[in-house]
Amino acid sequence: MPEKTLITIKNLSKTYKGSDEPALDSICIRILEKEIYGLLGPNGAGKTTTIHILCGLLQPTSGEVTINALKLDRNLVQIRRIIGVVPQEIALYPTLTAWENLQFVGSMYGLKGMTLRQRIEECLDMLGLLKFAGRKIKAYSGGMKRRINLIAGILHKPRILFLDEPTVGIDVQSRTVILAYLKEMNNSGTTIIYTSQYLEEAENFCSRIAILDCGRIIAEGRPKELIASKPEYTDLESIFLHLTGRHLRDH
Repeated sequence: MPEKTLITIKNLSKTYKGSDEPALDSICIRILEKEIYGLLGPNGAGKTTTIHILCGLLQPTSGEVTINALKLDRNLVQIRRIIGVVPQEIALYPTLTAWENLQFVGSMYGLKGMTLRQRIEECLDMLGLLKFAGRKIKAYSGGMKRRINLIAGILHKPRILFLDEPTVGIDVQSRTVILAYLKEMNNSGTTIIYTSQYLEEAENFCSRIAILDCGRIIAEGRPKELIASKPEYTDLESIFLHLTGRHLRDH
């Protein structure tokens, strides 16, 4: 069967008010169903801006986005029913327990009763947090908060999952658990769009990647193919530094 295009981005641009330079500059991307697509780049490259536009949280300056054959600017309500979003920030109430947070989020998705209870238990168990369900979020470690943050974005079993730096600043054990769970979701049919600055992680996790710099796509393809195209480099990090340079990016 031919591969199905799930997301099409055409000439997408975004210039923030007061800025002389665009955050995104006419990018074009085609994301296939059931793939893990990585958006990589240094600080200020446009990764989070892209995710925010695709989720309907931010209006583009120009360009067109189609998700599951629906135009984003005309069908946001329908599109939001099939997407999940895990932001870089911890989007949880610190004084509520994990269970209370997830009950609230689940109800926002229209889940209720036994269906919601079973789904919360299933996700907490899979990510090793069921025994901590009654603990307040403010008492959780960073890795535990990241795992709850992930659960909040997947309770409704989204067809498409947007992840903005889902493993930033956490321990190796939590990162391993999160990535393994995401791989399992992908194997079950969830399409994942993911941003990260962990190049080794992205090399092993993503089926395809785009490297952004200054709002433009400067490379795209399968990680192994990109590495093979430059025999003098042996990994994605080397390719990344070759393309984006080694100077610091402070924003």
